[in-house]
Amino acid sequence: MKASTIAEREARGRAAREHSKRSSHKAIGELHRDPVALLRQSSEGRVDNLVPLRYGRMAVSPFTFFRGTAILQAHDLSKVHDSGLTMTICGDGHLMNFGGFATPERQLVFDLNDFDEVAIGPFEWDLKRLTASLVVAARHMRLSRGTAEHLVMTAVSTYRDRMAQYAQCGALELWYDRITFDLMAETALTPERRRAVRRGMEKAASRTHESLLEKMAEFDGEAWTIRDAPPGMFHVHGANTLFSPEDDWFSIGNWRTLIEPMCDEYLKTLSHDRRELLGHFTVQDLVFKVVGVGSVGTRCLVLLNVDHMGKPLFIQIKEARKSVIAQFHKSPPYKHEGQRVVGGQRMLQAASDIFLGWATGPSGRHFYFRQLRDMKLSANIELFDTDLLEGYARLCGWIMARAHAKASGQAIEIGAYIGRGDQFAEALTGYATAYADQVERDYDVFLKACRSGELEARTDEDMAADFRV
Repeated sequence: MKASTIAEREARGRAAREHSKRSSHKAIGELHRDPVALLRQSSEGRVDNLVPLRYGRMAVSPFTFFRGTAILQAHDLSKVHDSGLTMTICGDGHLMNFGGFATPERQLVFDLNDFDEVAIGPFEWDLKRLTASLVVAARHMRLSRGTAEHLVMTAVSTYRDRMAQYAQCGALELWYDRITFDLMAETALTPERRRAVRRGMEKAASRTHESLLEKMAEFDGEAWTIRDAPPGMFHVHGANTLFSPEDDWFSIGNWRTLIEPMCDEYLKTLSHDRRELLGHFTVQDLVFKVVGVGSVGTRCLVLLNVDHMGKPLFIQIKEARKSVIAQFHKSPPYKHEGQRVVGGQRMLQAASDIFLGWATGPSGRHFYFRQLRDMKLSANIELFDTDLLEGYARLCGWIMARAHAKASGQAIEIGAYIGRGDQFAEALTGYATAYADQVERDYDVFLKACRSGELEARTDEDMAADFRV
């Protein structure tokens, strides 16, 4: 097959405007759906006793509601024309799903860090998720409409400019491109902000497996046991479990019986050298860990291992369900949802965890494996001022452009579609503002359902009180 010339590829990108004009991206579409029904649908198959906690965390604000409702936006995006430029996308690229972490070479980088919804989809779906999150967050922080719109323009124009640069890059240049903390500080932040980032880097460097061990576990002279802290963390078969007796996992009766077949299958997905490395560790304990907002109630485990020196390694084993993008966009089917997450992460991230792998658990559920926390750093946007938030929006636009360019190899087509002007950015600004209005309407419907008892919502504190003697 003859390779397309750059001119042919640019023409293909511009031709996509005939299918979907850039100005058309302002529309959110006619949305006739019941947000509560879609939420119930996304709660099916979760641990029953944790679904009220999921709703409780979402009820805190329109912003936490937005974070937990990727299914709503994916549904809504499917109701409007898309660009037709499809590729591997993150699927849930809101502003809290970016963060810092250590590469295998122990270098701190900034990148996308959540891939539960990764799938083949239109490139702009990721941008629409990001831009809507910027407006919802700005309103949560009581910033002006003008500030919110400026944040969207900043993120999208940065995406445009970076994509134009990546269109000039060779394949290997794209593959090796990394946004390190040093590079980020130089380009996205003012000098006084760089000092704050340095302090954050120092904190991240202390977030190691060893520091986690001291906080989470205790040693009885022979083995380590992770302490229960319900509802956030508990042993599946212990006194504090939130599993009901009829749950298919609870009936297994022993955590080693639960985990050992999964670990054997997981090891087969790793390269030889990584299997050898894991061979230096012995399993100590397994707990259920509740994570995030949207993932609450899905099965998520933490496996504690130690080596011959007693040094720990925490492996997170997280359930991988069908991507919301794949539910509403004609994506090719995946044989294994855990493999989908791992493959998508490796394609989109500049550098990925060396322990990424996947396996099938009891009852045929799919899982992926990764390190629990390794020098991770996340943004506390509620403490950001306008200046820092603008720098962060610029950074998110840059990261998304790098991820899309690397994963798709379509930087030339996307760059040609967007063009050099502000038309696309202005359309997404209109979209993000209108969609934030929709989020607030859906949040009101959701709160009414919680207040009426149609949905049960409980806070972490409320549920923790159930376990206090």
